Amino acid sequence: MKAFVITSPREAGVQDVPDPVVAPGEAVVDVRRVGICGTDLELYTGDMAYLRTGRSRYPLRIGHEWAGIVRDVGPGVDPAWCGRRVTGDTMLGCGACRRCRRGRHHVCERLVEVGISLGRPGAMAERVAVPATALRELPDAVDDTLGALVEPGGNAVRAVRAAALEPGDRLLVAGAGPIGLLCALFARAARLDVHVVGRSGRSIAFARELGLEHASDWDGLAAGPWDAVIDTTNDPGLPARAVALVEPGGRVVCIGLAGDPSLVDTRDVVLRDVTIVGILGASDGLDEAIRAYASGTVDPRPLVGLTVPLGGLAGALAGDGSRGGGAPKLHVTI
Repeated sequence: MKAFVITSPREAGVQDVPDPVVAPGEAVVDVRRVGICGTDLELYTGDMAYLRTGRSRYPLRIGHEWAGIVRDVGPGVDPAWCGRRVTGDTMLGCGACRRCRRGRHHVCERLVEVGISLGRPGAMAERVAVPATALRELPDAVDDTLGALVEPGGNAVRAVRAAALEPGDRLLVAGAGPIGLLCALFARAARLDVHVVGRSGRSIAFARELGLEHASDWDGLAAGPWDAVIDTTNDPGLPARAVALVEPGGRVVCIGLAGDPSLVDTRDVVLRDVTIVGILGASDGLDEAIRAYASGTVDPRPLVGLTVPLGGLAGALAGDGSRGGGAPKLHVTI
């Protein structure tokens, strides 16, 4: 089959690779559409921290935001899965450790991430193999574009949920990239008073096009209070800034990752009774994202600014593709 393979930093292309094996407990999916996220870009450029720790190694096959149709299943899997439209969980736990038994497989002691870590091939290929337990069925109302947005949507669901707010509460989302915008869309659907702060005029203008009227740069940010702050950025100084901005007794939700350590003065955290929550992965938010997309409560399709075929991905990653307006998301059709 054809697959997109990254062989070294900024060196990648489509190769012929063996078809995935239908192993016990797994399904093979014909991939229809795949999204590119910041992690994929860092694996392509060589900036991903996993490449330094050895969790990820070249050659590798990216692709953890995807939609497709089940082609075949292995022993122990209900054959009724065949022919179903699906997406899948990125975070694969062992199922046996203490964390998995407590419903926390996304932080499993032996965690493997599809298309990211420990050699598990991703979905940027004609077919991908995943454990059947990771599959999520897509209803007809969720098309392939939405299906490939379920995984980032699940991350946003978890971040907004972690903010623990009530309708009318004021939420500040720091960052106007894909995850920041998804957080804002899910927060708006929950009837929160959402404000988005970004750095570039283009991303701020695009946020406003999405109907997020309270989008601005830091200089134009409205005065608080902020009942919660969600940090979706890669700015190492943002968590400390968020602690200073949030109301006493409020929450700071961290879903962005900086290249350098973020330093937070815990005296500020304690004396202001602030709760800081970290979000890793979409697992517990996938089903809610699918329901929101199916009902039309949240429609993130405008985030996709450029769609290319598999053979066009190398060029798009290298920067010769122009995305529509300020829409930040790149999708690939297989």
